[in-house]
Amino acid sequence: MSHEPPGDDALLRAVARGDSQALADLYDRHSGWLHARLTRRCSDPETVREVLQDTFVTAWRSADGHGGGAVGGWLWVIAVRRLADARRAAARAGSRDLLAARAPGTAPSAEEDVLAGLEYGDVGAALDRISPELRAVLRATVVDGLTTRETAHLLGIPEGTVKTRASRARRELRAALVALGPAGGAAC
Repeated sequence: MSHEPPGDDALLRAVARGDSQALADLYDRHSGWLHARLTRRCSDPETVREVLQDTFVTAWRSADGHGGGAVGGWLWVIAVRRLADARRAAARAGSRDLLAARAPGTAPSAEEDVLAGLEYGDVGAALDRISPELRAVLRATVVDGLTTRETAHLLGIPEGTVKTRASRARRELRAALVALGPAGGAAC
């Protein structure tokens, strides 16, 4: 008789009940791909390790608040938010390089530049001008890199609504950037 391992939802319910082995199993199942994706966004291995650890600490503390979407998507959103927190902390500490431990002469990746703009630049200001529903779709699909299906599960809306909101959000974001003036237009 073969014993099927519990699914992500069952593991998360067990985590919500305080089962540390379920958290370890969830970690074993998801930490590898989370680490790989975080490494693409941040080249500092220590920061990636800390963000990964913070992600699972947050999952431990908030498992009972999971809204029922894909557990992997939920963990990714937590990880991206923890990475954004780390970047904000580094920026406050005066690090414009967003925690990137680079060899001398190397430049930030295009993705790091975009993420910095989302948090601190004209794009961030423009994002603040669009509705929260549209902003949530953009953050999930563009910043967090979730698929339409994952975004739909995360936000609890149909996939068609995700696509419609994403299209509308891009139009409104362009308009908001234009409204910010010449500097806003140059950021695109």
